[in-house]
Amino acid sequence: MLQGILMIAAFLVIATLMMLKKIPTLLALPLMAVVICIIAGVPAVEVNEQGAQVGWLQTVLEAGTVRMAAAIMAVVFGAWLGQLMNKTGVTETIIKKSAELGGDKPLIVTLIMVVACALLFTTLSGLGSIIMVGSIVLPILVSVGIPAISAACIFLMAFTTGLTFNIANWKTFSSIFNLEIVYIRNFEIYLLAATALATLILVFVEFKKNGTKFSFSAPVKKEEENDRNLKGVRGAFAVLTPLIPIILVAAFKWPVVPSFIVGIAWILIFTAKSFSKAMNTLVKTCYDGITDGGPAIILMIGIGILYLAVTHPTVKATLNPFLLAVVPSGRIGYILFFSLLAPLALYRGPMNLFGLGSGIAALIIGLGSLSPLAVMGAFLAAERIQGCGDPTNTQNVWTANFTEVDVNTITKKLLPYLWAVAVFGVALSGILYI
Repeated sequence: MLQGILMIAAFLVIATLMMLKKIPTLLALPLMAVVICIIAGVPAVEVNEQGAQVGWLQTVLEAGTVRMAAAIMAVVFGAWLGQLMNKTGVTETIIKKSAELGGDKPLIVTLIMVVACALLFTTLSGLGSIIMVGSIVLPILVSVGIPAISAACIFLMAFTTGLTFNIANWKTFSSIFNLEIVYIRNFEIYLLAATALATLILVFVEFKKNGTKFSFSAPVKKEEENDRNLKGVRGAFAVLTPLIPIILVAAFKWPVVPSFIVGIAWILIFTAKSFSKAMNTLVKTCYDGITDGGPAIILMIGIGILYLAVTHPTVKATLNPFLLAVVPSGRIGYILFFSLLAPLALYRGPMNLFGLGSGIAALIIGLGSLSPLAVMGAFLAAERIQGCGDPTNTQNVWTANFTEVDVNTITKKLLPYLWAVAVFGVALSGILYI
């Protein structure tokens, strides 16, 4: 009993320090893993009677660094393809062609920008891509008369809509829940629809509130001719690049990394002007992609370490009685419990799959009172709030700085929409999986 109380207390202290930004998430996750193991009495180094290693240095710190290896590779290859899209002009072309389609109608321009952003972020990832896309999209939205705070919120909602179908994220969730990627895909289809609907409602509410006036406070620069302009049949095929990996994974059930490799080959074929330039671009974007994916990779290493800590048999035996007492197994209790707790995905809280939530999810699955699918549904629903509204996200911080609004103001404005999507996801998960 004392060990369980100390473990919960340590969990709360480290979570609070992380929320208050006293320690970074990349340090908090492995630190929490080590503290939990020590409190539970897991030896640092030990081999059991069967010759298996059971110490936390071996089974948690060492093994945890590669626990998410498959997801990390998906991030690397996805970021590589994203960098190729940025460097070859595919990203820029999609956005500018989309803006031209809208003409001088602000609502149409905004809706087309939402669709373009959502499409791009099914493949793009990393802060570099956020900056690349946001630097073009946000001035366009502001130039047609949308207030900066509204433009920031619409951009982040569009980003999150596309993130629902980001196959690198699917691979990460598949590793966390130990489920086949097809289960992740099937549930994300519902969340994609719900997030897209919430984004549309946000757009119409903001237009009704602010009107459709033009302010031209940040005019878009006239497009200059450059060697990145994509034209003709090859350009048309090149802008299809974001769809290639998704089609291969979702329709043909290809593995994620080979699908990204096909996407990389596709974009080089339709954008390269010579073999030597293509090879130079390939190498440079590989290095840039790894740099872009660095923050996500180091976070995944921490998630892997925490996952193995909370699933260690000694730790599970200590924590399970507490969780069995609070986690409901009935449908109504499940829906109420996870709907109310969904905002705890903010500030890397216990419902955040890129924070403490990965460990909590593993513990709840280990209890056996809820199926892995039900746990997946609850946490993916809460992930909607984290992906778009968490002020600790680098994309939120950059967007707030770029539009000169407070990052917490963005969170407050988006929370009602995101919470509604999360409640829908939890309710749907309760109906489907309990």
